[in-house]
This record gives sequence, structure tokens and C-alpha cells, in this order.
Amino acid sequence: MGPQLAATHIALGEVYHRQGKIEEAADEFRKLVVANTSDAQAYYGMAKVMHAFSYHKKEKLLIDQAHQLNPSDPDIRQAWMASLSLADHIKELQAVLDTGVLDPAVRADSEKHLARLKEIANQPARGCRLSTAVKSTQTDLLPIMHDARNSSGFGLPVKVNGTSSTLLLDTGAGGILMSKRIADKAGIHKIMDNKVGGIGDAGEQAGYLGYANSIKIGDLEFQDCYVQVLEKRFSDSEDGLLGADVFSDFLVDLDFPNHQVRLSQLPEDPGQPATPATLDSQAELTRQPHDKYVAPEMKSFSPVYRIGHDLLLPTKVNDQGPVLFLIDTGSFQNIIALDLARVVCKVGETDTAKIKGISGEVKKVYRAQDVILQFSGYRQRMNTMLSLDMSNMSNGAHTEVSGIYGFEMLQMLEIKIDYRDGLVAFKFDSKRFHSPSLL
Repeated sequence: MGPQLAATHIALGEVYHRQGKIEEAADEFRKLVVANTSDAQAYYGMAKVMHAFSYHKKEKLLIDQAHQLNPSDPDIRQAWMASLSLADHIKELQAVLDTGVLDPAVRADSEKHLARLKEIANQPARGCRLSTAVKSTQTDLLPIMHDARNSSGFGLPVKVNGTSSTLLLDTGAGGILMSKRIADKAGIHKIMDNKVGGIGDAGEQAGYLGYANSIKIGDLEFQDCYVQVLEKRFSDSEDGLLGADVFSDFLVDLDFPNHQVRLSQLPEDPGQPATPATLDSQAELTRQPHDKYVAPEMKSFSPVYRIGHDLLLPTKVNDQGPVLFLIDTGSFQNIIALDLARVVCKVGETDTAKIKGISGEVKKVYRAQDVILQFSGYRQRMNTMLSLDMSNMSNGAHTEVSGIYGFEMLQMLEIKIDYRDGLVAFKFDSKRFHSPSLL
């Protein structure tokens, strides 16, 4: 395949990936990889696809190949360094800074990142490993009240250094984030300043990275865990949030109708050495790469794209698509991206709806009318749906995020999540809810 034709496939693959058309992107990059192209961008593009598909061993091999072909490409170099051990990452990042070729803005960010890595490297090893032989647990979920009558999410009871807290269980977030009030009470050890961002127009918020000696969830206790602390106050009913991705070593069963969460061992992968289960709260530490494994008992699960901590579910909207919607128990509202809403339905601006996240309030919120969502064998009709500009979220994911499934819908479902293999299963009890909207 000639260089010009290869460049065409790469450009098309990159466009598809940015549009959220991950399967189409895979087809374009795969042609070149199978043909043993010498263009590094093909291997890098395919690595991004393998990341979304949860084939992380293959992702690592592709990144290594891309870096071997073009070590000076900044995106490839950054992905390659992120795949290294902490010590090697520090060494290579220092070498890049020593060359003096980075522009001032990139150099400033790289120097901050290097300082962070060095600080973590100077810390004792903290694996957040199970301290007991217990490998499964069931615990109650506690409603986090929006007002006197309505809940806006479910909290997970978590003991941090023996201090009780209720952390919002959030599939749209990563890691453990707690309020300074709880951190101070629990005696969290501060390591370094570290800003935190999320939904909202106010930008990143002040905070710091610290560690807890003990985190206990139900019958599971983990030792030596990194946590993020937010300086600004959460709402009165929240002590922080816990990204469900920290349970990557477990099958996560979110039984919202019965207000319970169950954590159990994932099926053993015959192609992967067994490793001790941990709470994946680690900061900047590379886990052993694992390729997707669909166990026989999980054949009925739906594949979901996992990009970082985000779970992106293919969804048809008014019979168009599929596009990608984020499964986000930390957002109360279902949300549709403004660009998509303007194509598939009627949209009007609203002065009454308010959306607020870690990064403050969203200034412009719209309302989309008559939206039908189809996902994983379910179909939900919504008379109205909030809509906003989601470009910041899409930019962060490097692919188009076209909407959010929020708590107002997810609370009617039992959701099983296998973060390791990128699999989800939904169960809706129509007899219990008698809801005509979720069929």
C-alpha cells in the first residue's frame, strides 16, 4: 500500500475515531497494520482503538511499534511514555525536556508532570491491596438527597482511616475524591497540590493528592491507597465521590432498585496470570496490561467502550447513529449534546434548568424535545431532555461523547459492570416500575 493511500486511510480513521465511530476507525487502521505499513500513525490509531475495546496488551504492542517507527511524534511519544514503568517514564520525560525542543506551553506542562511523577516515585510503594482474605461483599447504597423528598444519586458508605463517610458512587468519574472536611477528620496525608476538573464552566478547582492508610467498603479493606482531596466544599449531603472504575478487579453489581451494591471476583482469565485484587486508586502507576476476555457466563453482556474511566455505550437517537453516551451515575439528568440535538429534534433554550459539577455551573442549558434512545435492547422515550455543549468532555475523551445516561434513568436499572473487559449488562423490572418509557 503506497504512502499516499496509507495517509488517506489514516486520515479517515482519525476522523471516524473523533466522531465516535470506533468500529469504522478500526477498519481503516486495521488494513494498514495487517499490510505492515511503515507509517507510525496507523499503529498509533489502532492502539487508541484497542484501548477503547479493552485490548490493552495489543494496545501496548501497537504503541511500541509506533514509537519505534517515529519516536519524535509528540502524541506517540506521550502515549509510549505513559505505558512505561514509573521509573522509565521519569527517565524518558527528563530526556525529552533535556533536548530543549518543546514549545514553552508544552514544556511548562511537562515540567509539572515530571515533578508530580518524581514526588510519587519518592513515596513508599502503595498498591491499595486487600488486607483480608475476603474477596466479595454486599453493602447498602444510601440515597443522597437533592431536597427533602428527592434523591440525586446513591452514596457508598466508606470508612477512611476508620472515619465514616458517604461517597457518591459515580460511574462518570475516576478514582476517589473526598472533601477536605472528611480528609482532615480522617487524617489523610498530603503529598502534593493537584487540581481537579469536571462538568462546569469555572475550570479546574484547587485540591491535593494524598493517601489513606485504610479504606473499608463493606467487608473489603484496602491498605495504602491514593486519594484526591477537593479544597472547595461539596454539598451538605455529600462527602465526596468514588469513581466506580476503582473496582476494575471486581464484577460491580449496582442494584439501584434494591439500594445495594455487590462486588465479587471476575471470572478468571485462562490467558492471564492471577494477580491479587486491588482498589485501583493508584496515581500515575501503570497496571499490567490485560486483553479483553469474555467468560462463558458473561456472553449476554453488552460491549461498552472504555476510554480512561469513561464507559461509552453505543446508542441510537431517534433511529440515527449509533453515537456514544456516557453511563454516569454521578449526573442526575439525562443529557444530549447540543450539536446532536439540533440535528435529530427540536431544541430551545431554558432559563429554569441548572446543571452544576465540580467545575461550577454550566451557563447555557437547552431543552431537547421528543427524544427516543435505544441501547442494549432497551428503548426509552423522553418528552424532554436537557442539552448542552459537550465539546470539553469530547475533547477530554478524544472521541465524540453525544450524551449522558444519568441517575434519573439509571436508578430504575440493575447494572452489572466488568471494567476489566469493557462489558455491561442492564436489567429492568417492568412489573416493579410500570414505566412505559423504558421498554
